[in-house]
Amino acid sequence: MTTYVREPAVAGRFYPGRRDELLREVRAYTPAAAEKITALGCIAPHAGYMYSGHVAGAVYSHLELPKSYVILCPNHTGMGEPLAIMTSGRWRTPLGEATVDNALGTALKERLDLLSEDVLAHHNEHALEVQLPFLQAEVGDFTFVPIVVGVSRFEVLEQLGQTIAETLGEQSRKTLVVASSDMNHYESDAVTRVKDHKALEKVLALDPAGLFDVVHREGISMCGYGPSVAMLTAAKQLGATTAQLIKYATSGDISGDRDMVVGYAGVAVS
Repeated sequence: MTTYVREPAVAGRFYPGRRDELLREVRAYTPAAAEKITALGCIAPHAGYMYSGHVAGAVYSHLELPKSYVILCPNHTGMGEPLAIMTSGRWRTPLGEATVDNALGTALKERLDLLSEDVLAHHNEHALEVQLPFLQAEVGDFTFVPIVVGVSRFEVLEQLGQTIAETLGEQSRKTLVVASSDMNHYESDAVTRVKDHKALEKVLALDPAGLFDVVHREGISMCGYGPSVAMLTAAKQLGATTAQLIKYATSGDISGDRDMVVGYAGVAVS
């Protein structure tokens, strides 16, 4: 049987398309941290590396990175199933191929009927893809389960997080739950920082319901709030007691344009 290979959708656009250039850029964004955090979950941004790579790199360089991951991302394309999982195959980047964890993915899907086997939602979605080169450069050999989260009901996001926690709780190996998310979009730098502070206040308090509520109440266009709610729910159930803001920035810090920016946050949950 032929193994499905998910080809890179944004290589050469969101990050360098050549192996040597990509490796050099990722390593520039992941300087060695003095102390490593043993985390259960994290939030990392997913814009073009030029804008958010330094924030994502700060997260990964501060974590004790295991060999197993569940990576959650929003659905920017509108394609595919509401909760789209892949339980087999490989993902290719200029740094090589990363293998989908069949056993873990199957266990998650069997526990939660809402998870649908669906390649379409993943086909052109950048938010998960851009995390992989960091893991390939920092970890090398690892397995992961990709899940595109295209639902907005709190009860479903909470159920997804609980399912992840219950499934990982039965595993003997350490697995990191990654929520791929940018923060507020396309408002001024000043407004974005205020809105992002309100959202991050709930994240750092390990309050998934509070995050869900403040995003909707304050009109915070945090694209990955769904993955973040699910990650926080899972991490708390697995015993997380603290969250740490590793780095925050906006696109204006790079572009100089403070009139219309996107916010980026890197958070470790342990």
